[in-house]
Amino acid sequence: MKLAVTAPDRLSVRTVPVADPGDLLAGLPHPTALAWVRHGEGIVGWGEAARITLPPGPDRFTEAARRLGDLFDAAGVDDPVGVPGSGPVAFGGFGFDPASPGSVLIVPRQILGRRDGHAWLTTIGDAPGPLTPARPPTPPTGLTWTDGALTATAWQKAVATAVHRIRTGTLGKVVLARDLHARATAPIDARVLLRRLAGRFPACYTFSVDGLVGATPELLIRRTGGDIESLVLAGTTARGTDPRDDTDRAARLFTSAKDREEHRYAAEMVRDALAPLCAPLHVPAEPELLTLPNLIHLASPIRGRLAADRSVLDVLAALHPTPAVCGTPTDGAMNLIRELEGMDRGRYAGPVGWVDARGDGEWGIALRCAQIDGDRARLFAGCGIVADSDPAAELAEAHTKFGAMRHALEGRPRP
Repeated sequence: MKLAVTAPDRLSVRTVPVADPGDLLAGLPHPTALAWVRHGEGIVGWGEAARITLPPGPDRFTEAARRLGDLFDAAGVDDPVGVPGSGPVAFGGFGFDPASPGSVLIVPRQILGRRDGHAWLTTIGDAPGPLTPARPPTPPTGLTWTDGALTATAWQKAVATAVHRIRTGTLGKVVLARDLHARATAPIDARVLLRRLAGRFPACYTFSVDGLVGATPELLIRRTGGDIESLVLAGTTARGTDPRDDTDRAARLFTSAKDREEHRYAAEMVRDALAPLCAPLHVPAEPELLTLPNLIHLASPIRGRLAADRSVLDVLAALHPTPAVCGTPTDGAMNLIRELEGMDRGRYAGPVGWVDARGDGEWGIALRCAQIDGDRARLFAGCGIVADSDPAAELAEAHTKFGAMRHALEGRPRP
């Protein structure tokens, strides 16, 4: 496989401690921001010191790890901070389908970070530029909305077809996604979307990588030294209209056979993928409830310690795609997605996050997101389909999941 790498022969990297910068997203100087922030901590970046563009293929994770390792190994690094995310960092996003283009790693020229009481600024190449915006962020205006690949009616038919295939075949679950298009009167500024998402969904991982912007609740993998963590989400309901309704909905979700089955598929796959890499590995016996401003999920936090020295990118190769975003068995679900969705997902539902020169990093699944291209945005939402799925209920769930990015674009909470 050949990879396109745009970078100087040798990166010169300098990290310095800085005073607490406050809101990491507030000072981003450019609309094309890079970001990974949760509860006010994380890293943001701007400029481009290097870019690795990966063509489609099943080995894109291992090739990305090799190429990035070569780039970072050759770099001159001065990093007295020495925490995950300091020194050279690559932000990245990978296509959901191995046959899809668009997988990329970007090393920014400047990275501002905050973690566990430490704050730092990393500069690659020239002296730092301004930490104040070159121009103020401007909210999107004049938004118009159009259907994506499938209308609501056509998508419900696709769900019905998937249910029939599951009931009459060997497939256990498939995740079907929809897209929705928006257009503004001027180019959309990612900084506006990031601040709105971080403000409304602080417990999610707010991200921006090469035009893909969102706030995902699902941590695919975090590597800190030899320790790893993953959070499996599968099984969803909308929030209630009042506290009692909220409680009732959560109880129904927790006891729902359909949702528990959907969750079990996802948790077992992550366990089976990580078990050969870890000693020990802890998987909870049953899920817990994760409550967000607009949704309630079944969640299983999984923790372990790597048995050998592996980059977070190596662990990604073992994990993606999970049943939470594809289905099971994987090959059959992937083929049905290609047949029924009528679109290429791009990087939606693929891994998104960052990796540093130590192999540490945090990667989520690119959910509750949109691909921004000038004045256009393409939103995505997906639902897990099993034998008991109802097409109308799945359509309503997808509509609710669009709400996060509709809020980011429109500036008001969506029901």
